[in-house]
Amino acid sequence: MADHDRIEGAAKNIGGKVKEAAGKVTGDTKMQAEGKADQVEGKVQNAVGGVKDSLRDKD
Repeated sequence: MADHDRIEGAAKNIGGKVKEAAGKVTGDTKMQAEGKADQVEGKVQNAVGGVKDSLRDKD
C-alpha cells in the first residue's frame, strides 16, 4: 500500500511542472518560480513517504 505522503508528493510535483510550464507560456516568472518550488516540495514529500514505506516494510 502506497503511503499518503508519496501520493501527495507526486501530485505536488506534477502540479508544479504544470504551473512552471504555464508560467513559461505566459511569461510569468513568479508562477515559474512557484512551480519549481512546488516540484521540490513534492519530491521531498515523496522521499519522506518512501522512507516511511521502507520502515513499515521492515517491521
